[in-house]
Amino acid sequence: MDSKHDGEASSADTNPMLESKRTRSNGKGKAIAMADPTSANVSTKATKLQKVGWKKGVAIIDFILRLSAVGATLGAAAIMGNNEQVLPFFTQFLQFDAQWNDFPMFQFFVVANAVAGGYLILSLPLSIVCIVRPLAVGPRLLLVVLDTVMMALVIAAASSAAAVVYLAHNGSQNANWNAVCQQFSDFCQVSSEAVVVSFTAAISFASLIVVSSLALKRN
Repeated sequence: MDSKHDGEASSADTNPMLESKRTRSNGKGKAIAMADPTSANVSTKATKLQKVGWKKGVAIIDFILRLSAVGATLGAAAIMGNNEQVLPFFTQFLQFDAQWNDFPMFQFFVVANAVAGGYLILSLPLSIVCIVRPLAVGPRLLLVVLDTVMMALVIAAASSAAAVVYLAHNGSQNANWNAVCQQFSDFCQVSSEAVVVSFTAAISFASLIVVSSLALKRN
């Protein structure tokens, strides 16, 4: 009988130890389970902040590229729009001169670059919105579409003007067109400079499209 009571007493003594261990283990499990969501939230916030910082940097680069493209497009239009050369020798009834508006391609060149420059100025507020709200998708998508259209317009204008400049420098024997740059050297040089500046603007547009596309891809 005594041994039976002693066994019950010993089991009663050991039960509190087992219960305390279970309580401790349960408490640790709950603590770990409660700690996991907090760490997950912290990592999520850190990732989001990193993403916002990256997109804001891209938006700042976009704004700088737009400013450079404004200078290139308006500069090309201004250079070509003031392009004129009058030869020093002329007669009483005939004066030899060359003006940009004598060529339809050059007229298209000036108008296209002026339109692209005006668009870039109007797009600056949208670029600022992308800086203030880096995660906004609508303004960025609209800029990508419009930038693509303007890039195509500028490339078309620069290419047509480049064709005229090439003919002015080299002529065409098949079409019986003579090279006129030997006489109008200054006119041809200024036209070539305007074409180069316009192609620089086209490169800026391409860079804008790439930057915006990368920003949209990271959404």
